[in-house]
Amino acid sequence: MSTKISSSALVVFSGGQDSTTCLYWAKKHFDKVYALSFVYGQRHSLEVEIAEQIAREAGVEWSKMDVSFISQLSTGCSLTDDSLEIEAEKADGAMFPTTFVPGRNLFFLSIAAVRARELGIKHLVTGVSQTDFSGYPDCRDSFVKSLNVTLNLAMEEQFVIHTPLMWIDKAATWALSDELGVLDLVRYRTLTCYNGIPGDGCGHCPACKLRREGLEKYLATKA
Repeated sequence: MSTKISSSALVVFSGGQDSTTCLYWAKKHFDKVYALSFVYGQRHSLEVEIAEQIAREAGVEWSKMDVSFISQLSTGCSLTDDSLEIEAEKADGAMFPTTFVPGRNLFFLSIAAVRARELGIKHLVTGVSQTDFSGYPDCRDSFVKSLNVTLNLAMEEQFVIHTPLMWIDKAATWALSDELGVLDLVRYRTLTCYNGIPGDGCGHCPACKLRREGLEKYLATKA
């Protein structure tokens, strides 16, 4: 997409690297942008505070929704149970890492679509990526396309779910934020770290490692 669409978009917004890049991508491509953040029982409420700050500074209308029931639906998730360790790798025999929150993107996008319908918005934006999806099935292109069809059928609407990061890795995501003029904001202000540390984070959780490796790869191309 190279030209601005005379329409509005709703961004599913966590305040992390990916969703912040998508927020500014949406600002470039749509006339008006809204951001919706979720409180789902995550370990660190700071991410919602950061999301609000970034959205307000970006001139984007921001709102949050409490969907903490998500954390009550399943056990064994280290992002919603702070008694569990954040594991760098999947345990032997496990299908998913402990950081997988079952149903999270299913609920987020479905609720965002209902909210968008109330606002008269047809375009939804999410920062999921199949390239760097950490084994999460609800970050895959097939899931997003399937849900897009389902939402349209469920509400007799013509939603379009945009996934600007679907086929690019973290290095290319950094490149996109730089192209959008927000590389420093994304690097120093966002919260991607599973241990709740903004900016470059703790440096050793899976999210920080992926983020740092991508940044180093991108910066090497600029040297």
